[in-house]
Amino acid sequence: MSDDTDAHLRETAIEARQVFRGKLLDVRCDTVRLPDGAVATREYIAHPGAVMVVPILDDGRLVLERQWRHPLGRATIEFPAGKIDPGEDTLACARRELIEETGYRAAEWALAGTLHNAVGYSNEGIVVWFARGLALGDRALDEGEFVDVFTLSVEELAALVQRGEVTDAKTLIGLLWLQNWQGGRWPLRWQSPA
Repeated sequence: MSDDTDAHLRETAIEARQVFRGKLLDVRCDTVRLPDGAVATREYIAHPGAVMVVPILDDGRLVLERQWRHPLGRATIEFPAGKIDPGEDTLACARRELIEETGYRAAEWALAGTLHNAVGYSNEGIVVWFARGLALGDRALDEGEFVDVFTLSVEELAALVQRGEVTDAKTLIGLLWLQNWQGGRWPLRWQSPA
């Protein structure tokens, strides 16, 4: 949609204020003017962005991770993902995260798109990349990072989702994209980066 279509919904920033800045989180509290002229506050997290990789083995199985997520107090099943470093290209980030977390390198990559998993309180965009032609090597986890790597078929992952055992939003979106690509509904343009 064009910006003109949304004019009656637009909020205009009056004041922007940083409330907290940590290693990962940048919490903001902005004052905005609403479309009707009233004033309100908007609290949100500013985030540099991230990538997620949907790694597909030659036999069609998917490479997934299991890691502890402190806010939930439990381990979760997810596709490999990570924060984009300042100035880093999203494909470079995807390649780096796949190697670091899983040890896999991919011969071919395809950009699916961007998802915003928490639009009510964060501007984080997660760029989704697909990877295939995988070759296993050594992984290089970041200090303090503990990740189990395993594989599942698309059907096995879908069954875990249906039973409520996979609840990570980006992984659910990755599965949706994968199923639509496999069904011929959402094309992907594969590339072999140098």
